Amino acid sequence: MVLSHAASESDVSVHSTFASRYVRTSLPRFKMPENSMPKEAAYQIINDELMLDGNPRLNLASFVTTWMEPECDKLIMASINKNYVDMDEYPVTTELQNRCVNMIAHLFNAPLGETETAVGVGTVGSSEAIMLAGLAFKRKWQNKRKAEGKPFDKPNIVTGANVQVCWEKFARYFEVELKEVKLSEGYYVMNPEKAVEMVDENTICVAAILGSTLNGEFEDVKLLNDLLVEKNKETGWDTPIHVDAASGGFIAPFLYPELEWDFRLSLVKSINVSGHKYGLVYAGIGWVVWRNKEDLPEELIFHINYLGADQPTFTLNFSKGSSQIIAQYYQLIRLGHEGYRNVMENCRENMIVLRKGLEKTERFNIVSKDEGVPLVAFSLKDNSSHTEFEVSDMLRRYGWIVPAYTMPPDAQHITVLRVVIREDFSRTLAERLVIDIEKVICELDELPSRMIHKISLGEKKSEANGDNLVVTVKKSDMEKQKEIISGWKKFVSDRKKTGGIC
Repeated sequence: MVLSHAASESDVSVHSTFASRYVRTSLPRFKMPENSMPKEAAYQIINDELMLDGNPRLNLASFVTTWMEPECDKLIMASINKNYVDMDEYPVTTELQNRCVNMIAHLFNAPLGETETAVGVGTVGSSEAIMLAGLAFKRKWQNKRKAEGKPFDKPNIVTGANVQVCWEKFARYFEVELKEVKLSEGYYVMNPEKAVEMVDENTICVAAILGSTLNGEFEDVKLLNDLLVEKNKETGWDTPIHVDAASGGFIAPFLYPELEWDFRLSLVKSINVSGHKYGLVYAGIGWVVWRNKEDLPEELIFHINYLGADQPTFTLNFSKGSSQIIAQYYQLIRLGHEGYRNVMENCRENMIVLRKGLEKTERFNIVSKDEGVPLVAFSLKDNSSHTEFEVSDMLRRYGWIVPAYTMPPDAQHITVLRVVIREDFSRTLAERLVIDIEKVICELDELPSRMIHKISLGEKKSEANGDNLVVTVKKSDMEKQKEIISGWKKFVSDRKKTGGIC
C-alpha cells in the first residue's frame, strides 16, 4: 500500500484532450465527481495517465512476472470475477489450489505418504505467507513454554540483515524481536555460524533465505541445519528453520536438484515461495507449505459455514481473486519439470551473457554469484567521480529501470546496481542493455566529477587576527541527487545544441 499525500491547490484537476469530446469540465483529482461520464471518456482519461508508467518488461528491478501466454491470459480473464473464499460455490477452483499445494510440497520433498495430502495454503504473496508461517512458529513456541511453566512474552527470530522487509513487518506487527546477523564486505548473506550463536531459548525459528534480494545468493541452509541440530542436542531446545524461498523456490529444484535446502533437512518445518516470481504467474500469488500437520497449530485455523459448507481458513485476509491460483495451476501442468527447467536454464544463460558483457567493460565489479537467482548485481570499480545512483538515473533515459541501493549493515558502504533476469528478458535485450550502460558510462565520463564544496566565511572575519575561516560541508543525499540530475540535464541540453556524440 502506498501512503497518500494531499496535493497542492494548483494540482487538483485531471484534464484529458480526447475526453473533452464528452466532458467539458475538469475532473476532480481527489474527490468523486458529482456526475457520471461516458465509458469512453473514463477509459481515455485513465489510459492517458497510464501511458506515463514505466514499461513492465524493462523494469529490471522487479522479480515479478510480467508476461504469460495468451491462453493463460484468457483463463485469468474468465475467472477474474470469482472470489476464491467462496469454496462451496467454486469447488473446482478450491481443488486446483489443493493440487498446487501438493505439487509444490512434493517439489520441496515434503515427507508425505502415498495417500497423505500436503499442508499448505495459497496467499496473496510471500509477505502473507511469511506472516502465516511466523504466526505458526510463535504459537507453537508459546504453547510449549506455557506447558513448561516458562515465560512466553519475549519471542525472537534470527535472520540475516539481508532479509526482505516483510520479516521486519512481521516482527513489528506481531511483537517478535528480530535478531539480525550483520553482513560484511564480500559476504552479503547470513552467516550460519553467527546465526546459531544468536539462538536462545526464546528463538521461535531461524529464517534462511533461498535467493537474497540483494544479490540473488542462496544461503547455506544445510550448514545451518547441521549446526542447529548440534545446538539443539546440547541445549535441549528444538529450534526449527523456516526457508524463505520467495525467489529461489522455483529455481533450485530445476537448476540445482542436488542442493539440500528443503524438507530433506530435518529442522526445516515450513517453506514459502512466490508464485508470481519464478513460479511465472502475474503479481498476487504466493504459497506456504508445512512439513506436516503438527507444525501448524490447529487453533490458528478458523472454520466458517456462512458461505455454504464448513470451510477451514488460515489467511490474514478473506476475499481474494481466483485467477492467480488458476494461472499457477496452468503453469504447473503446462510446463511441468521439463518446461520449468528450460525456462530457468534460459534465464541463467542470459544472466551469463549480461555478466560477461559488463565484465568486458572493465568498469564494474560483479557482486552476485553464479549459483542462485539469475540476476546480476554489480558495482563501479571506481565511484570517486560518479556513483551507481547516477548510472541508474541515466539508464532511465533509455527506458531501463535498474535499481541502485546500498547494502544493509555492516556493509552499508557498498552500493550496487541489480538486473533481475526474468523469462521475458532475452539475450538480445541483455546485449542492448550492455550497450546502453556503456553509453551512460561514456556520458558520465564527460560530466564534472562530484565535489565536496567549500563555504568561505570570509565576511565573518575575526577582528583579532583577520583570518578567513573555511569549512568543508558534506552535502545530503537529496542535495547530491538534485545536483546530479541538474548536471546531466544540462549535459544533455548542451549536447543537443552541439550535436556532440559520445
